[in-house]
Amino acid sequence: MTELTPRRLDLYLFRAPTSNPIIASFGTIPERVALIVRIEDQDGAHGWGEIWCNFPPTGGEHKFRLAAQVIAPALLGRSFAAPEIAWLELTQRMRRNAIQSAEPGNFAACIAGIDVALWDLAARRAGQPLWRALGRQASPAPLAVYASNLNPKGAPEYVAGCRERGYRAFKLKVAFDLAGDLENVRRIAADLRAGERFMIDATQGWDIAAARTAVLRFSDFPLEWIEEAICADEPDEHWAELAALSRVPLAGGENLMGFAAFDAAIRLGHLKVIQPDICKWGGISGCRRVAERAVAAGRRYCPHWLNSGLGLHAAAHVLAAVGGDGLLEHDAMENPLQAVLAEPFPALVEGAMALTAAPGLGVEPDLQAARAFLVEQRQIAA
Repeated sequence: MTELTPRRLDLYLFRAPTSNPIIASFGTIPERVALIVRIEDQDGAHGWGEIWCNFPPTGGEHKFRLAAQVIAPALLGRSFAAPEIAWLELTQRMRRNAIQSAEPGNFAACIAGIDVALWDLAARRAGQPLWRALGRQASPAPLAVYASNLNPKGAPEYVAGCRERGYRAFKLKVAFDLAGDLENVRRIAADLRAGERFMIDATQGWDIAAARTAVLRFSDFPLEWIEEAICADEPDEHWAELAALSRVPLAGGENLMGFAAFDAAIRLGHLKVIQPDICKWGGISGCRRVAERAVAAGRRYCPHWLNSGLGLHAAAHVLAAVGGDGLLEHDAMENPLQAVLAEPFPALVEGAMALTAAPGLGVEPDLQAARAFLVEQRQIAA
């Protein structure tokens, strides 16, 4: 792989109002926000990445400035043998800053987005699709996806609408009112068609006492997994207890950070479905290694991602390269920033999304079409 020397970094912050807010157990997301990064090297080659900023609503502005003022100067003008080396070195250089500011998550997300852009850049320079740059030789089959972010109110109708749009798997948000959640799940499960799949996501919404009851009650339904039943930092014994109680596999990982945390989750086996978020921690460099370890240990790797199509494609390429029987999370709610920031955006065909052999991520943001949603942009040069 050709040595990388980033010379310029551009940040674009977009904010798009929606008519239907996303409702989760931790709060409401009233609009869609995306922070994307473009990195250019000394030869003019470029790559795109995305920085996680779904929540809180002002998180995008803060990460924009953090990336521009603190992290970009530590990246630009230096040379790296590979994207993974850049991710490791940048993470180490920012370690004290993250501790000093009590913001390890924000630093990790910014570095993750930069890592995705560097992988895209490296693959484009090599003239390879990212899945091939990550080690896969044969063209991947279309990736099975699932409709995510489905709100509790009107849930059966959401599922029916997603089915018409080409989805064949669905994930519902729960951890509101148990009786209402159970009724939603009962109605959706009763209407599933042959080959369709169904999951639920509590988004860390139950304490251990409530989770004990919930996982037992939901075990009566044909669910693929129960996601984030309790907070990610609950002690291992709580996760072990729920895993023993539940007849449905437990899933999680979007709120884990670091190899040690993922290694423990994989080794202990309480989580049968491992879900790192590529643009929240680790980027492609870190999450690729987590995915490989998970698959080797017999776990399912199902990457987490909910925002624009740039991050979606990064997750898709890693899933395609690693293999296994994972599902790709696909934002099914109203999102004006999903397709416009990743063109040409692939259609869903019978619940699957195909990657192409185009270099890198295989997509480009349409900045002109997205201009109505642009809040702020900045260019930083070495």
